[in-house]
Amino acid sequence: MAQDGPLQIRAIREHAHPVSDARADYDPLFEMIGDSRFVLLGEASHGTHDFYHTRAQITEWLIEEKGFAAVAVEADWPDAQRASRYVQGRGDDAEAVEALDSFKRFPTWMWRNTDVVEFISWLREYNDGLEQGERKVGFHGLDLYSLHASARAVLDFLDRVDPEAARRARHRYSCFEHFGEDTQAYGYSVTFGLSESCEEEAVNQLIEMQKRAAELASRDGKLDPDAFFIAEQNARLVKNAERYYRTMFESRVESWNLRDQHMVETLEALERHLGSSAKIVVWAHNSHLGDARATEMGAQGELNIGQLMRERYGKDAMLVGFTTYTGTVTAASNWDAPAERKQVRPALGESYEAMFHETGIPGFLLELRGNEWIAGVLTEKRLERAIGVIYLPETERISHYFHTRLADQFDAVIHFDKTRAVEPLDRTSQWEAGEFPETYPFAV
Repeated sequence: MAQDGPLQIRAIREHAHPVSDARADYDPLFEMIGDSRFVLLGEASHGTHDFYHTRAQITEWLIEEKGFAAVAVEADWPDAQRASRYVQGRGDDAEAVEALDSFKRFPTWMWRNTDVVEFISWLREYNDGLEQGERKVGFHGLDLYSLHASARAVLDFLDRVDPEAARRARHRYSCFEHFGEDTQAYGYSVTFGLSESCEEEAVNQLIEMQKRAAELASRDGKLDPDAFFIAEQNARLVKNAERYYRTMFESRVESWNLRDQHMVETLEALERHLGSSAKIVVWAHNSHLGDARATEMGAQGELNIGQLMRERYGKDAMLVGFTTYTGTVTAASNWDAPAERKQVRPALGESYEAMFHETGIPGFLLELRGNEWIAGVLTEKRLERAIGVIYLPETERISHYFHTRLADQFDAVIHFDKTRAVEPLDRTSQWEAGEFPETYPFAV
C-alpha cells in the first residue's frame, strides 16, 4: 500500500494553486495551455456540478481569450447537433432548455442539467455578439451510440438534396430494420450467427457519400453550410456503430477501443472541417481523457482519447483531470434506472484523492507536466476513483477504483475536496429525496 508521508503532502501543498471561480486562479493553467490546439477537460464522475461548472468556466475563457472554435463532448452526434444549431442561431428552439430535448437516452441528466443549460445559454449569447461573417462556436457530440438516429439524419439530408441517393441509402439501412431501435439485439444476433451483418451496407453508404462529397455539398445553397459535413459524420457514425455493437459481445477491450477511436476520428474530422488552425475543447470522463498508458486499463490493452491525442499531437493536446474526495453525485443504481442523488463515500486511504484531502485545501490546481517535484510524488502507482453513470458505494473498491500514475496520466489536475451533485432538468422523486449519509442521524 502507498504511504502518505509528511514530505509528500507538503510537496503537494507547496505546489498547489488554490482555486475558486476567479479567472486569475487559473493563470498557471492558461500559461501551460499556451498555444495548444486541443484542451481536454475531464471529470471523475458524470454527475458532479463542480466539474461541469468549472469546465464551462475554463471553456468560456478559452473561447474568449484564445479563440477556441468548438466544444466537443462525450455525447451523441445528432443530439448535440440540435444544441449546436441553437447556439449558432440556426435552429428552431427558442430556449436553451428546448435545445437539449433530444437528449432522451439514458443517462438524460448527463446533458440535461442546469449547468449545461447555463453553458449553452452563454454560448448562444457569445455567438450572437460576434461580427457578421465570424465563425460561430459549435457544440458537437463525439460518441457513437446513435446508430438509428444517425441513419435517419442521413436519409433526411439525402431526401432534400438527392432523392435517388436517398432511395439507395434507405435500401442499405433497411438491413437494420428487423431489430427496430434495439441495436444491442442486432449486435447479439450477428455475433452468434443468427442474422447477417449490415457492415457492407453501412460501409458502402459512407463511401458513396465521400465520393460524391463536392456534388452533394453544393446541391442546395439554401442548406446549412455545414449540412453535408453533418450528414457525412452521421454516415461515418452508422458504420462505426455497426461494428461497435457487433464487437461488444466479443471483447470488452476491443469495443472500448473502437468507441474511443471513433471519438478521436470524429474530433479530427471536426478539426479538418473547421480548418487546421482551429482550436477545440473536449469534455469527457477522466477514463477517456487521461492517458490510458498510465493506467491498469492500458496494461490490459485499452487505449483512449488522451493516449491517441498525445501520440498524434504531443504537447498540442493538453490533458486536464478532475478529482474529488467526498460529497454528493447524481447517478443511478442500475442501467436505465432513475437518477438518484447519492452520497459519495470519502475516498479510500490509498488513493490520490485521499492524499489531496490531507493537504487541507478545499480546491486547487496542480501542474503535473514539467514539474519534477510533483512528478516524483505522483508517478507512484495509486488508486484513482471513477464514477460513471452508475454509482455502487457498497462495492466501492471493485466498482469505482483503478490504479494509475497520475503525473503520467494528466498534464494538470483540478481537485475539489467536497463536491455536490449536478441538478437534472428531469428530477425524479428519488433524486429529490436524496440519500442519507451513512452516519445519519448522528453525523459522526
